[in-house]
Amino acid sequence: MNPVKWSLYTLLVFHLFQFSTTIDTITANHSIRDCDVIFSGGRVFALGFFSPGYSVKRYLGICQGNLVLYEGNQRTAPVWSTNVLVTSTNNTVAQLLDSGNLVLAQNGAKNMLWQSFDHPTHTLLPFMKLGLDRRKDADRFLTSWKSLDDPGTGNYSYRIDPSGFTQLSLYKGSVKWWRSGSWTGQRWTGVPEMTHNYIFNVTFVNNKDEVSIMYGVTDLSVLTRMIVNKSGIVQRFT
Repeated sequence: MNPVKWSLYTLLVFHLFQFSTTIDTITANHSIRDCDVIFSGGRVFALGFFSPGYSVKRYLGICQGNLVLYEGNQRTAPVWSTNVLVTSTNNTVAQLLDSGNLVLAQNGAKNMLWQSFDHPTHTLLPFMKLGLDRRKDADRFLTSWKSLDDPGTGNYSYRIDPSGFTQLSLYKGSVKWWRSGSWTGQRWTGVPEMTHNYIFNVTFVNNKDEVSIMYGVTDLSVLTRMIVNKSGIVQRFT
């Protein structure tokens, strides 16, 4: 299997380093390859390549720049990229934050070009938004994996439905399987358990710029995530 590496897009060919790194950033002069791992500053999250279940294929763990995926070397055409316009790689880094968010930024964190929180897969982490960004015409929603061995897009999605009374809905394909009920100001009408939950700070926004929900945590030491599994079941782990 040819080594696969991630690097910031540039016209230069970078040297491949054979090491396992613990820094939280990827720069134009510091790429990672298979078997390398980067950790967020507090070592809460890690980014690296993995093979789910019994799969022999390699995937990036938290999916960058542009962060660009090449096979073999940079003389080949890229396999995938974040498709972000970067005029210069100077002062441009990809950094893994303790929230689990992978951000592409210039000049420190002053100019954020891209973030993985805008492109969720089957997992919702604290402070990650679900819903519509009306300014960018973007929709952030969860999708199940195809199987335990294949993290490709499965049959189920979990998203904000802004039509009528805004609510969260679970779909199988285009068929709505479940809905949360409308927002009361404190919780979804169909999820009474939210009333007496002291772990989360829930923020719901519905205005001209966006309609979204975000589950923060009252204690940052609490590790929690919500997923839509391959069978279409929404699960919360804490």
